[in-house]
Amino acid sequence: MDPIHDVLIVGGGLVGASLAIALARLDLDVGLVEASPPGALPAVFDQRNLSFADATVNALGALGVLQRLRAPGGEIAEIHVSRAGDFGRLRLRAADYGRAAFGRVVVARDFGQALEARLGELPRLARYRPARYLGSAVEGDARRVRLQADGGPDSLRARLLVGADGTESAVRVDLGIDAIGHDYRQTLLVARVRAARPPHGVAWERLTDSGPTALLPRGDGHYGLVHGVPADEAAAVEALDDAAFLARVQAAFGWRAGRLLEVGPRSAYPLHRRVAERTTAPRAVLVGNAAQTLHPIGAQGFNLGLRDALVLAEAIAARGPGDDALHDYARRRREDRERTLAFSDGLARLTANPSGLLRPLRSLGLLALDGDHGGLQARLAGGAMGYRGDVPALCRRGAA
Repeated sequence: MDPIHDVLIVGGGLVGASLAIALARLDLDVGLVEASPPGALPAVFDQRNLSFADATVNALGALGVLQRLRAPGGEIAEIHVSRAGDFGRLRLRAADYGRAAFGRVVVARDFGQALEARLGELPRLARYRPARYLGSAVEGDARRVRLQADGGPDSLRARLLVGADGTESAVRVDLGIDAIGHDYRQTLLVARVRAARPPHGVAWERLTDSGPTALLPRGDGHYGLVHGVPADEAAAVEALDDAAFLARVQAAFGWRAGRLLEVGPRSAYPLHRRVAERTTAPRAVLVGNAAQTLHPIGAQGFNLGLRDALVLAEAIAARGPGDDALHDYARRRREDRERTLAFSDGLARLTANPSGLLRPLRSLGLLALDGDHGGLQARLAGGAMGYRGDVPALCRRGAA
């Protein structure tokens, strides 16, 4: 007989690994299919900077992951947003909402190492690596899953299959779920920079016609830079020497953090949106980027994916690893997913639109939000902290 798991997760990246850890709190047999061999982190755990919302910080602390970070994260106590060519600005201060911080900035590689350390402590987790998902079909009360695995089985059974295998999800394609895509024609260049003024907990975002330029406060006293450029200029900008690159970023961002003094290695990430038309199939579900890949403006991607994982774990705990749990999952995720997708895409399109007709409207919007510490600003701050829709229990402060 083929090995059978209660839950089989395809994809060992940010969301897949987090889901495996969340399921360890239940008395379940869980399998994790990973493309990377033992001793190697998935490529997603690179030098990019991840912005964890407050709800995410709470959940990862409850799951025992944050405690295993080797390097300190940088707290976001204030968010400052402005747009080139528009007047007005928006400042959000966590203290105005009774919080020490809106969230925390963590280097992806550090997070990957913390996840790996926590995964290594899970006694019932079966890891198939390196392995590749080939396909699956429903057989009775389970799915038979075909794998290409070094030294492992080529066939497994799972009561529930989870696709957490990223934007180009093989699970989503195999399930016949269509995805709607959009090319923003932008590329993000990501690096570590040192500025004349230390971060002091401020996250800066400067919006332009060609995308955002953000400086995120890291725990090492540097900033994590995110610099958006038109896709057809990305290769040339990435090839600039350090001095020319810093001069370009300084011109786009301004002098709010003082002079930019030093930049580390750069990485480039083309920006695409891809949204699955549905997230469930018989005894199968998509989470994280396999379900929706967002524009990174507003730093919603991983935070949304983690809430996918946590709600799925709660649904499985309540209803078991089957289709009943998936009905609950889809219902509970609808509001958060739809609102976050609309916010991210709408903000990306609105802020990059060069139309002169929009400038006074955007400026008035920034001024109105900046002067309103209740109402709209409070809802915006709540969403930025991850408190939108049906919030998973572990995201709430003090949950265990």
